[in-house]
Amino acid sequence: MSVLILFNFNDAKDIFTASTRSALVNKTSKPLINAFNQITGNETEKKTTLDQALRQVLEEEIVEKKALVDDFLSLIYFSIDGVTEGICSATTPFLLLGDVLDCLPLYQCDKVFSFVEENVSTWKSNSFYTAGKNYLLRMCNDLLRRLSKSQNTVFCGRIQLFLARLFPLSEKSGLNLQSQFNLDNITVFNKNELESTLGQKPTEEEDGMEVEEGEMGDEEPSAPAPCSIPIDYNLYRKFWTLQDYFRNPVQCYEKFSWMTFLKYSDETLAVFRSFKLDDMQASKRKLEEQRTAGGDHVYFAKFLTSEKLMDLQLSDSNFRRHILLQYLILFQYLKGQVKFKSSSCILNDDQCSWMEETTKVVYQLLREIPPDGDKFATMVEHVLNTEENWNSWKNEGCPSFVKERPVDDKPKRPMRKRQAPEDFLGKGPDRKVFMGNDELTRLWNLNHNNMAACQSVSREFMPTLEEFFEEAIEQADPANMVEDEYKVVRNSNYGWRALRLLSRRSPHFFQPTNQQFKSLADYLESMVIKLAKELPKDLPSEEIKTGEEDYEDNGDTLLKESNDSLSMQTKLVSNQQMDDIAAKLGSQWKTLAGQLEIKAAEIREIETDSKDVDMQAKLLLVAWQDREGTQATVESLVPALNAAGFPKIAEILNET
Repeated sequence: MSVLILFNFNDAKDIFTASTRSALVNKTSKPLINAFNQITGNETEKKTTLDQALRQVLEEEIVEKKALVDDFLSLIYFSIDGVTEGICSATTPFLLLGDVLDCLPLYQCDKVFSFVEENVSTWKSNSFYTAGKNYLLRMCNDLLRRLSKSQNTVFCGRIQLFLARLFPLSEKSGLNLQSQFNLDNITVFNKNELESTLGQKPTEEEDGMEVEEGEMGDEEPSAPAPCSIPIDYNLYRKFWTLQDYFRNPVQCYEKFSWMTFLKYSDETLAVFRSFKLDDMQASKRKLEEQRTAGGDHVYFAKFLTSEKLMDLQLSDSNFRRHILLQYLILFQYLKGQVKFKSSSCILNDDQCSWMEETTKVVYQLLREIPPDGDKFATMVEHVLNTEENWNSWKNEGCPSFVKERPVDDKPKRPMRKRQAPEDFLGKGPDRKVFMGNDELTRLWNLNHNNMAACQSVSREFMPTLEEFFEEAIEQADPANMVEDEYKVVRNSNYGWRALRLLSRRSPHFFQPTNQQFKSLADYLESMVIKLAKELPKDLPSEEIKTGEEDYEDNGDTLLKESNDSLSMQTKLVSNQQMDDIAAKLGSQWKTLAGQLEIKAAEIREIETDSKDVDMQAKLLLVAWQDREGTQATVESLVPALNAAGFPKIAEILNET
């Protein structure tokens, strides 16, 4: 009878602890392997006990603060060897790493993380990746929370690069699938015009300080550097306001935000076009320094928005390239197909055409910026074109880049021999195509060229307008004295066929009108009168009375309304007309808002979107036009202008 030996956790833990300390002294993991083989018990129980012993020794070393970082790393090496030898759990190295990074200060964490970076191939192996990828991700996120983005920028970048090397490209946890933006990246600048220093003359002390800080000691003192670009507070405010659109491009799909963005962008790019940089404007000494430095430039993650630096920034080639590149990235997002975009994020034709023209302007400005403008613009265009491939890959759900060849173990079925064309086409000039059915065969062989047969004149069954409406035009003549109930336009079957014919052959069907019709018959009667005037004179329509002399005639009113509607033409208000009206309204645009029935909430939104009264008046007219749609015509705007007390503007609008 065999004696059952129970596993003693405490004794095993003491043995593993002693063997761990011995391994630290001897710098080898053999004591751990020998102790694991000597202890009797279940493999799972022994692995769990060794895991506890390793963490306990690490805790004691950290608490006593006697051990160096190299000792901590030795323990982690022992745990890696233990996983390879099968004596400890696969998660143990990651638990030890997490404990070390949680307990050490940041300057020591840097050295520990270097160890993590060096062993990235180990973490990606089959033995460690599945068990430790979540631990490594959590560990890196904890480190990023402790680090300062401004003071520990390099360390934060190393963590991001490590994660990029660790996870494959198809790992969705590391991808911005929903195209979210970093809305916390807010550019802070002076929004109070009263506190602005632009336009003020600097004192002598400030002048001397600026010369000293501007590194102008080696230049000629007799040539002061005046401000080459006229900068006021409005340019400063509009320029830095654009950063909010680059931070959150979705707001460009909103009507009022787009108008503001378009105006500010035109003014900013106009400044770039008016004041171009030259190779002679840059200091030769600085260009030489850039060449000798091997192209290494200092990069700052945040813009400096001081008003005193505005002139220097606009005169700096790197700064201009940053701003212009932001435009190209924004345009690529707005025009691109993104899977998680809202259905309301759609650009109209005017917006698309403006972006195409502005894109050409931006590339031209990039080519004109020294040094190597053409080379830089070509490189940017190539990178953005490549980015389109990544967007398509994300829209398809990030499929794997590894294409495995499918293994086909099933035996291939013998293929049936295809029939020769002669078997079903026949032979000779009068060959007959057999369709497998007598009736189908007869129909198919009615003509050798079926497409030509379908396009034959004999297949045209749609009547002309003259033929179809001939009877209706005769009945519309008051001289024929046909009562309304007996007219063909009162027949519903005739009415629907008339609508289908009008939609195919008459331009009046799609012409907007302000007339209200109670029934389909009333609409058709008005259309018959219009057609009677346009059709050739050999038709009976020439005998229709216009009723201009006799207002008592029944058909007179209908003809007069038709003439009025044709003379009005329901002209839509053009963009140029809205610009002229807005310029004349100025600060009195709120008077017109009441006549156009614009809500108070929309008026407040207009005042918030722009401080320029001309732009506010333009936004008012745009809001009215969007609400009315095809009814936003000159004839509907003129009464509103007269009622608001602007008869001169209404008269000018009627004349244009």
